[in-house]
Amino acid sequence: MSAVQRFCARESAALGDPLAGSAAHAEHNLLLSWPRAKWCRSLRRASDMAAEVTERLEAIAGSGRRVNLIHRRHWDERCHRAYLMPENRRFDIPRRELPLFLAALQLDKPLALWEIAPPVGPVLLCCTHGRKDKCCAKFGYATYKALAESVDTGRLPVEVWESTHLGGCRLAASAVVFPALRKYGRIDAEDARPLLECEMANRPYLPCYRGDSRLSPLQQCAQVAALQWLAARGIAAEVSVAEPDGDGSANHRRLCVDWQATSRSGRLEVNCEQLSLQRHDTCADMATGPPTESRAWLARHIAVVEAVSASH
Repeated sequence: MSAVQRFCARESAALGDPLAGSAAHAEHNLLLSWPRAKWCRSLRRASDMAAEVTERLEAIAGSGRRVNLIHRRHWDERCHRAYLMPENRRFDIPRRELPLFLAALQLDKPLALWEIAPPVGPVLLCCTHGRKDKCCAKFGYATYKALAESVDTGRLPVEVWESTHLGGCRLAASAVVFPALRKYGRIDAEDARPLLECEMANRPYLPCYRGDSRLSPLQQCAQVAALQWLAARGIAAEVSVAEPDGDGSANHRRLCVDWQATSRSGRLEVNCEQLSLQRHDTCADMATGPPTESRAWLARHIAVVEAVSASH
């Protein structure tokens, strides 16, 4: 009898591994289209890349700008689509000119020769990097297809691409939305349309929300908890998360979250606890040994600090 196939994403969910607080991601990004069939295990390398292109992409990554390869079916392989984020700039580059584009980017020279109009809506990447982790192939590709179909059917102003590794294979299907830098995990096909609708309204889709990548893991935990608390009371609001105060131990922290709705505002206090989890971060880890200890934040209590007031 064959052994039951294991997936790190299923085991992570069964463990209760929290989504909130797992949204770490670089702020500055280069997204570059490249046929998925040519992707290597590295998030920024392809088997048919010229040596000069590989070297320049490595140098760009080394300078602090994350590089991800992206893919869309039927895209012309002779032309590369590129995005610079968070600048929200978009480019179309003939393959023979790609080294020139990358050199200009490295030297901070004008890129107008290749620039086209910026995206009219969000740019969403869904990880389908099967060479990195089998969960991203199994769960990621199914979710990507649902997202792409929702965009096509509804003619939605969202650009959806397959992507190399985005971090958090155990949370597949995972996605990141630019330029807002919101990350998502455990996205199923039924989440596709409501997630896209939320992003078109520039608000997070809470059932799968991992947090704002510009915040620390602790702040992400408080942010997601506050948004969920407000949503449960029918309040759609913008939130601002303060740095944790000096009270509490290393494993127990308290953060204030200010919120602003159309006609109301207030302040919440979120108490978070750091948990210890024994988990596998990737499917490859499951093949090489037992789970290892990881730390994660969990919101334990939310209190109202200031009464809701009418905003003026």
